[in-house]
Amino acid sequence: MIIVNIGELPGKSYEVIGIVKGSVVKSKHLGKDIMAGFKTIIGGEIKSYSDMLAEARTIATDRMVQEASGLGADAVLGVRYESSSIMQNAAEVLAYGTAVKFI
Repeated sequence: MIIVNIGELPGKSYEVIGIVKGSVVKSKHLGKDIMAGFKTIIGGEIKSYSDMLAEARTIATDRMVQEASGLGADAVLGVRYESSSIMQNAAEVLAYGTAVKFI
C-alpha cells in the first residue's frame, strides 16, 4: 500500500475509490499525568505525551490502511492527520486520505 501526502501520483493512472480514515483515542495513566504536570512547571518536552501521540498516529494510520485495503485500494493519497482533545488528558488522532485503485 502506497501512503503519501501528495494529491496525485505522477506517472500512475488510477480511479478514486473515496475517503478513508482511521482514528484512535488515547490517554496516559494518572502517574504519567502527574509527572507531566511537574514537567510543565520546569518546561521542556513531555516525552510520555510525545510517545503517546506517536503511537496514536501509528494506530490511526494502520486503521486507515485497513479500511483502504478492505475497499481494494492500492494507495492512499493526500494523507492528513488531525488531533483533538476529547476530555482532560485524552486525545483523538485521526488519519484520513483518498483511497485509489491503479488501472
